[in-house]
Amino acid sequence: MLLKTLRLAPLGATLLFALLGTGAALAQPAADAASINKGKRLYMRCAACHDTGDTGPARIGPHLKGLVGRPMGSVPGYNYSAAMKAKPLVWDEAQLNAWLIKPAAVVPGTTMAFAGMPDAAERKALIDYLRTIK
Repeated sequence: MLLKTLRLAPLGATLLFALLGTGAALAQPAADAASINKGKRLYMRCAACHDTGDTGPARIGPHLKGLVGRPMGSVPGYNYSAAMKAKPLVWDEAQLNAWLIKPAAVVPGTTMAFAGMPDAAERKALIDYLRTIK
């Protein structure tokens, strides 16, 4: 038994396992923070066309504030393509992942000129960052 091997009193073993569990819990946000930071750097590719605020005029593309969970083609005042307006989808992780692979495959007829992001880890990091823009 592990407790006999460690020769810890039950209270000491409980404390040890609690601390080990806390360490694992603390390690997860660090990984998320690293992914978010990577995504923020990757977002620079998007920044020429998309803003992260919602108060200024639209750039070439609509703002991305609050993107995750928002219906496609729904930023008031932005002139979306007819194809985008007709899509009854919501921007979730699966839709964003597919969009970042190849936008024209998700919305044929979109006016977004973006070749795609082939690297899955980069797409995940960018999506992690986009989730933080609220």
